[in-house]
Amino acid sequence: MAKAVKPYNEGESKKVQVSRMFNKIAPYYDFLNRLLSLGIDTIWRKKAIDQLKGKNNRLILDVATGTADVAIETAKRLKPEKIIGLDISSQMLEVGRKKIKKQALETVIELLEGDSENLPFADNTFDAITVAFGVRNFENLEKGLSEMQRVLKEDGQLVVLEFSKPTLFPFKQLFNFYFRYILPLIGRLSSKDPKAYRYLYESVQSFPNGNDFLNILRKTGYKSNKCIPLTLGICSIYVGVK
Repeated sequence: MAKAVKPYNEGESKKVQVSRMFNKIAPYYDFLNRLLSLGIDTIWRKKAIDQLKGKNNRLILDVATGTADVAIETAKRLKPEKIIGLDISSQMLEVGRKKIKKQALETVIELLEGDSENLPFADNTFDAITVAFGVRNFENLEKGLSEMQRVLKEDGQLVVLEFSKPTLFPFKQLFNFYFRYILPLIGRLSSKDPKAYRYLYESVQSFPNGNDFLNILRKTGYKSNKCIPLTLGICSIYVGVK
């Protein structure tokens, strides 16, 4: 098994380090997302959420909800009865709660601090689960996916949005240069955490994307799995069914 990529070169678990990293960059997170992706990340999220259109979506879980971008957009696009957003970072959740209040969505969206690999919910609870840019940060990917499968209802959908590695020349080379050198520089100057955006590059490089991730979905109990590449393979939507 490959060694887990962590934000900091310290002895703490990846889970603890990821929580600490996101607590540090929470005030800058939304701004940097828009800046570093040139706003394309908002389009990616909408495309991911739209995978759930036409399904029974009364109760939705948004894992690694962060500042609640996906939860808020899901509430607007799908009109579910309830969305629970769960994240390991208390500071990211605080930013999210302010955004939810501003949008007057407090009766629809509830944010909870918790561990994606030990979900505090009963089996067969949710109609759908979304995860945007979160599975890459799991300490144990298979455990996290198995936990989400456990709390999904039968025939419920999991929709994962995650960075992937483009393969088309010369876009692959340009993307890697930007991701490895330019993005960490901007992130360091803006967020005051020099490690956070270097970790972003390293974690994307080590993440099992495409067919490799589909194989892990199958191994953890999902069926009808598919991968939808976006923007020349920078990002991918993965869909699985319980």
